[in-house]
Amino acid sequence: MEEEVLGSIFALSGSLKLGVQRKSSKWTLYEQVAIAAMDCQCLDVAKDCIKVLQKKFPEGKRVGRLNGMLLEAKGLWAEAEKASSSLLEDNPLDQVIHKRRIAMAKAQGNISEAIELLNKYLEIFMADHEAWRELAEIYVSLQMYKQAAFCYEELILSQPTVPLYHLAYADVLYTLGGLENLQTAKKYYASTIDLTGGKNTRALFGICLCTSAIAQASKGRNKEDKESPELQSLAVTALEKDYKQRAADKLGLLVH
Repeated sequence: MEEEVLGSIFALSGSLKLGVQRKSSKWTLYEQVAIAAMDCQCLDVAKDCIKVLQKKFPEGKRVGRLNGMLLEAKGLWAEAEKASSSLLEDNPLDQVIHKRRIAMAKAQGNISEAIELLNKYLEIFMADHEAWRELAEIYVSLQMYKQAAFCYEELILSQPTVPLYHLAYADVLYTLGGLENLQTAKKYYASTIDLTGGKNTRALFGICLCTSAIAQASKGRNKEDKESPELQSLAVTALEKDYKQRAADKLGLLVH
């Protein structure tokens, strides 16, 4: 992978040496080379590209971002943070810089700060689905499932047809446990199956696990509180069919 990146850098650098017809393309190419060079630690190449851009656009915000990214690549976190703060003073609504600060916190292993920055970011940019998902995944990694559930609820409200969010929300609720959470998890596993045309194996397993867990949690309750086994039967049938087609040798494990 690194060789491919290096090859791309050399190809882009070659294009710069040969020159390009459109001036706007030329400066965009310098920016692309700088970013690609930083990705694989070719910092001298990145520095040279940024110098050219700095000369052409001395007050450019994008050049300021590149300088901050170069400081990050060098591991000069305090200076990079200072540069980011300065850029945010000029433009508090710069999404790229906000995200760079979050990335810096994560890169340094400061997860609590990353969470704080993500929450502040989402107070301003509430429609950023990627940020909600990133925050949810951090919460899951820290076993903060209630907070993760809130993030997935936001994602489902804004993008109700994305099955991945329904599945992730169901997983979190199943992990939290409790009869109410299990019943809701089962519904979201079912919606995942509906949105994927019955082709999500994880959701099919989720239906079976939830049904079993609900049966355990409902012991001693009224019949009205108990779940119908019909949905589980359909899920089992779908799983058996799927295993026969794709992993017939594992079918015995499924049955047991």
